[in-house]
Amino acid sequence: MTEIHTAGVTLLTGAIAPLPGSGRPSAIAKTPVERPLALGPEGLEGDAQADRRVHGGVEKAVHHYPAGHYIRWRAALGDLPALSAPGAFGENISVGGPTETEVAVGDVFRLGTALLQVSQGRQPCWKLNHRFGLPDMARRVQQTGRTGWYYRVLEPGIVATGDRLELIDRVAPDWTLNRLWRALHVERLNRHELEGIATLEILAESWRRMAERRLASGRVEDQRARLEGQA
Repeated sequence: MTEIHTAGVTLLTGAIAPLPGSGRPSAIAKTPVERPLALGPEGLEGDAQADRRVHGGVEKAVHHYPAGHYIRWRAALGDLPALSAPGAFGENISVGGPTETEVAVGDVFRLGTALLQVSQGRQPCWKLNHRFGLPDMARRVQQTGRTGWYYRVLEPGIVATGDRLELIDRVAPDWTLNRLWRALHVERLNRHELEGIATLEILAESWRRMAERRLASGRVEDQRARLEGQA
């Protein structure tokens, strides 16, 4: 089994507040938490999501964003205030090491006494545009593939900043998050890849349904509402 090692993680949570530049409620701004936290089926103790239609839930219980991506974003965008500390992308876990290239859907990790499983990649939304003060930030995140990913919680437990992610099992190692991203956002109508995604049972249902719709229609869905906040 491929070895994936991490240093101690930083855990982050956020409260609902008006989103600067928008005024709409959001909990995208996350800040580090030093004390141990309970991790349950819908996420970390003390963490909130403003729009439960598209954020949170059992398939998006915990958001992981690789800390190394911040270096690349600073190189591309300069020293934006949002990039000065973890939490800019709404992540609950920040740690160096593995990225979308190594991590696959279905990978199972131990963190503290909890057990997590990668459920899907992250589809960035328009709130990142306001978070960074850039009208196309969500689209930039999608185009680069530096999206981060979500976990479902297989076993609740207690987790803390400084705990290490330990890879326990790999269910679908060929389906890295980078491969999923490429299939859905680069080779967007590749039938072979879409058929694989549609039947990948370990993947979150919403992603499988997206692949099914593309196969049935031969078209890519309109993403403007998600990326730009347009109706």
